[in-house]
Parts: sequence; C-alpha cells; structure tokens
Amino acid sequence: MRLTRTLVATAGTAALLLTAACGSSGNGSSATGLNPPDLKAPTKLGKTEGQVNLIAWAGYVENGSNDPKVDWVSDFQKQTGCQVHSKVAASSDEMVKLMKTGEYDAVSASGDASLRLIASGDAAPVNTDLVPNYKDVFSGLKNGSWNSVKGQMYGIPHGRGANLLMYNTEKVSPAPTSWSAVFDDAPKYKGHVTAYDSPIYIADAALYLKSTRPDLKIKNPYALDQKQFDAAVALLKKQNADIGEYWSDYLKEISAFKSGDSVVGTTWQVIASLTAGEGAKVKAFVPKEGSTGWSDTWMVSAKAKHPNCAYKWLDWIVSPKVNAQVAEYFGEAPANSKACAETSDKNFCTTYHAADEGYWKNIAFWNTPIEQCLDGRTDVTCVPYAKWVQAWTEIKG
Repeated sequence: MRLTRTLVATAGTAALLLTAACGSSGNGSSATGLNPPDLKAPTKLGKTEGQVNLIAWAGYVENGSNDPKVDWVSDFQKQTGCQVHSKVAASSDEMVKLMKTGEYDAVSASGDASLRLIASGDAAPVNTDLVPNYKDVFSGLKNGSWNSVKGQMYGIPHGRGANLLMYNTEKVSPAPTSWSAVFDDAPKYKGHVTAYDSPIYIADAALYLKSTRPDLKIKNPYALDQKQFDAAVALLKKQNADIGEYWSDYLKEISAFKSGDSVVGTTWQVIASLTAGEGAKVKAFVPKEGSTGWSDTWMVSAKAKHPNCAYKWLDWIVSPKVNAQVAEYFGEAPANSKACAETSDKNFCTTYHAADEGYWKNIAFWNTPIEQCLDGRTDVTCVPYAKWVQAWTEIKG
C-alpha cells in the first residue's frame, strides 16, 4: 500500500508551465489562464497494440506480485491482450519528467502535475465517449480545474481524498473545530504538532487565512498574489516553532500519534483509520474552514505508442469492481459511483464520503500555482509553484 504523495516541482518544470500558459479570464477552467497546444482526441479506437506502458503511484497498478490477493492487472491482460508494463513514480515531478520521454502511454497524475502536462502538450485531450465507465464517474470529479480546460477533459478521474485534522481525544481539549488548532492555537501543543511535509502545504495555511483574514481577499488557496503568499508563509514560519515533526511517511505518523509525540495535525482518512485501529485515541475530520485534498486523473500521453491499450486501461481502472479494489487497497474514495456496491467493507464509501458531493464542495483539490492566477484575476501576478518550493525550504529552516 502506498500512502505517500511527494509533491515537488523544480524551477525548470514550473517555468515550462508558465511558458505554455497565457493570461485569460472567464468562468470555470478557462480561469486557469491555460491555452494548451491544439491537440485532438481520437474519434474512435482501433486494434489494441498488445501492451501498455504506465506511470503510476504505488498501489494503483497491482498484479499480485506485492500481495497475491491484490491483482487487477492479470484479468485486464487476459481480457484485452494488452500486457501491462508499469513504473512506480515517487513524485509528481518524476511523473512529469517520465511523460516527457514519450516512452509511456498513460499516467496517474495528481493535481499538481496534471496542469503541467496539459500546458506542455505532453497529455492529450481524452474522448470520454470512448471510456464507457466514465458515465458513472461522480459529477464532482468531472471538468475540474485540475483535469480539464474550457470543458475539455484531459483524463479520467481515478479517486479522491481529503487532508483532515486529526487529534488525540485524551490530550487535546476542548475538541477542535478549526484549523486554528495547528496554527494560532499551536503553542498549546508545542512540540507535538505535525504537518504534511510538502510545499503544497502552503495552501493549507492560505485556506485558513481565507476564513480568518478576510482583508487578504483570498479566493483560491492555489492562487496567491505576493501579499497573500507572504501572509501564508509568515503563518507557517510561526507554526514551525511548535512543530514536532513534518510527516510524509504514514507509518511514522501512526507511530507518533500512538506514542504521544504528535497530538494534533494533518492526516488522511486511511491513516486515521489505521491509527485508531492500533489503539490510539484519535479522531479526524474536516474543520469548519474546509480542507485541501487530492484528485488523481489517468491521462494519456500525446506521444502514446499504444493509445488503444491506454484507453482500455482507462476504462478498466474506473470499472466498478476494479475501482473498488484500488480504492480500498490505497485508501481513498473511488471515482465510479457504482464501485461502492463492490467494496468488501460495506461501510467503506460512507467512511470516505464517496457519494457525498456536499462534503467534497468543502475540499480544495491540489492544483498547480502559476503566474496567471487560477482564480481568474488579471490585475495581479500570482506566485508560481517554483517559489512555493523555495519558500518551503525557508519555512522549515
């Protein structure tokens, strides 16, 4: 099971995104300011090519070699004749670099990588009519600002998850309702506060300031002008004095909450469930300000040598039974609405809020900050992700 998501963008890849973007404003995805290359999606599928080369997060392409009971690749190969060759990527930045080689047909991109792939022309628009199971994908995952441009989908949604606030019910009192527990109130738990170790965590601070500092006029935590960005960075530098550890390894976070080294901080539902299952007295929830989160999308390479097998994979991975298997193994809400009837744990989709679109309306999914503000503003320049990376190093000291 893979429970780490390393979000790293180099200055070079961020610059590439900026070069491929142009300033424009409007409603929906067009507000991202992206003007991707004029690539066409296929109108029909041809004969399968016999193989497909995939880049994926660990846990997304399982053939039984890691766990004999976890295998959704073997049946795909039997049914389609497409032999699966997959490479696990450790970060979104690695995914972007690998896609540029032209050696891979599809990738399971998180929101911080998908816009880069769209803008650079490395990901092709997808004809969703050629993916029959797409019709059953939850509406909240379609036409997102991270997986589409001007109404054109650039992939098939795979699953989603929220970044939650977890606390020790015996040591944190009263029970928190706000992210203030890890920001303004963090000194109460000095040395026992934990936070996610990634530049994208700056968005969590921005989301909190969106509610607590209305004077900053933050609309989108991934679209921060210099003043807004400086405020978020200042808040995180202040928080750093109270941090016990930044986490990216789920096992370390579970251990820290079990031992009491951590008593409050960010987590994922799967980690909260595992931690509670091991006896720790914890609860996890979405605070009143909302939360950040992720949504992964299977995208097809514009240079795909096996596009027909790639489309077969896109349809397979979001078919009800397979999507249920992946979601349970990985620990996230499935994308296909029919997957909930296929989970072995019949409460799984309730626990992960799979069908609760009201819940997801309070989740700001990871996106790639670019100079053209994602909230549609054209009178200011927003801080690009390369600067987020630099600031994160400074925040951690």
